[in-house]
Amino acid sequence: MYDTIHLNAANVRMIAHRGLSGLELENTGSAFIAAANRSYYGIETDVHRTVDGRFIIIHDDNTKRVAGDEMIVERTTYETLRSIRLVDKDGKKGRRDLIMPSLAEYIGICKKCGKEAVLELKNHFQPEDLYQIIDIIREAGWLEHTTFISFDLPNMICLRDRLPEQSAQFLISKQTEWLVDTLKKYRLDLDILHTAVTAELVSELHAAGLKVNVWTVDTLEDAQRVIDCGVDFITSNILE
Repeated sequence: MYDTIHLNAANVRMIAHRGLSGLELENTGSAFIAAANRSYYGIETDVHRTVDGRFIIIHDDNTKRVAGDEMIVERTTYETLRSIRLVDKDGKKGRRDLIMPSLAEYIGICKKCGKEAVLELKNHFQPEDLYQIIDIIREAGWLEHTTFISFDLPNMICLRDRLPEQSAQFLISKQTEWLVDTLKKYRLDLDILHTAVTAELVSELHAAGLKVNVWTVDTLEDAQRVIDCGVDFITSNILE
């Protein structure tokens, strides 16, 4: 039986990538519960807007990789997407629990189990859709325990305008000349590909009062390197 790889890192908070996706199918209630039953600080996931203006949990822009059938998520209705049975990690369909969760269901699991919700805003959201996401989380009583992340800087700027004190991390895969100044300007923490982080970058951001998360770290060797750099969070599929 497979299990997580345990990491001895008292000063680093661990985040389960797409739930505990090393053991369960990513971005499903089963993956979220598997993470919630372990020592993770937070559970990361991805949210899309459906064609009828609702919010569903899936990473890709289409359903092909996780469902077999190919549908464009943002061009498909919520109910149609919810009706799809996903393909388990063994390549088979059949488990009734493997469906795409709603945003509210994901937040509900995080709240029930006392885990930080780390919510990636996939693609670009219009302000009114972002405000609706915020309202869903606020109504669930979990906004203070939610960290928003996105590769889309306008998403982050819109979020910061709406919620000046909200936990938010800008996602990026490499360092750029404008990165540090941008993070300081909008008071955004960083979520960076683990191979791109350096001790110098972490030190500079810490001096500005900003935190650093790294993705996606799945070996003890890589984990030790980023711990030595001084990161605050590690996002992983399997390390705990």
